[in-house]
Amino acid sequence: MALPLNRPGRAAGSLDLRQLAAFHRVATLRSFTKAAAELNYAQSSVTSQIKNLEASLGVDLFERSRGQVRLTPAGEQLAPYAERILALVDEARERTAGWAEPAGLLSVGAIESLVSYRMPPVLEYFHHQFPLLRLSLRAAPGGQIREALRQGTLDLGVFMDARTEHSGLRTEVLRDEPLVAIAAPGHPLAGACGLATEDLVSSPILVPEPGACYRGLLEAELAGSAGRSASTLLEFGTVEAIKRGVAAGLGVSVVPEFAVADGLAAGSLVALDWPVPFTVRTQIAWRRSRQVSRSMRAFVEQTTAASALCPTSAPAAAPASQRRKRTDRILRCL
Repeated sequence: MALPLNRPGRAAGSLDLRQLAAFHRVATLRSFTKAAAELNYAQSSVTSQIKNLEASLGVDLFERSRGQVRLTPAGEQLAPYAERILALVDEARERTAGWAEPAGLLSVGAIESLVSYRMPPVLEYFHHQFPLLRLSLRAAPGGQIREALRQGTLDLGVFMDARTEHSGLRTEVLRDEPLVAIAAPGHPLAGACGLATEDLVSSPILVPEPGACYRGLLEAELAGSAGRSASTLLEFGTVEAIKRGVAAGLGVSVVPEFAVADGLAAGSLVALDWPVPFTVRTQIAWRRSRQVSRSMRAFVEQTTAASALCPTSAPAAAPASQRRKRTDRILRCL
């Protein structure tokens, strides 16, 4: 499909949707290589489409120097129009009879623990139900996900945070996420009753990489109650590495309960009697100004349903009828 373009003093050209899609991804990702990978094109094909678009418009859209890609002033002007045109095309397809199935590329960011323990059922559902949809899932810290949403390099983000309002984003809370303090069965604190924050200081504390919301909350709690310096914490990166370190007796940790449910059930880990004094929530978010596509709607709906069905030690989950009403409320906000 090509859109005619006529301007005084210029030869008639056309705006091809494939060229616009290639331009939009390069403009968003600032990389021809990454754009080609997301679009499932050869890089030479993306370069050719950009050159053809530039020839059609009679302007340069990108500046390329020292491996960096930047938009020219003309490219900056075209970028918002390209996003609006592509969004309108998607909307037209969705509303046209016979185009009911989500298709194309959907880029989703999620924090590492959710990718490992919560997202597989959602990915399996999309793989079987929507074969025309290509789902790109990237693991990243919550802060990076939110910034990528604002910049347009991700369509949706799933993360945990204590805050539920984020600048420039529409956010829906999926659930409160129980946190638990854990140790090895033979640890001195295992089996002790009524532990206080000061008791945790007697042991090394294993934490994830910077950027995990509950790490910052834990550090603040330790500093406020016991004066413990963050430099004495043992940084283990991922939740899986923390689980192994704790099971080996290297210290204690505070992590999402869903990520250690298997270890607690198997007896390689034990929950400490320390009530975690802060709360985090699993949330799904998208850029506030973003036109929500059918693919995004489908992902929000399935992720909401999957989250509601996950087991938890928190108060019992709402009945199915209430979960359906909650999902409907979220979708009406899209």
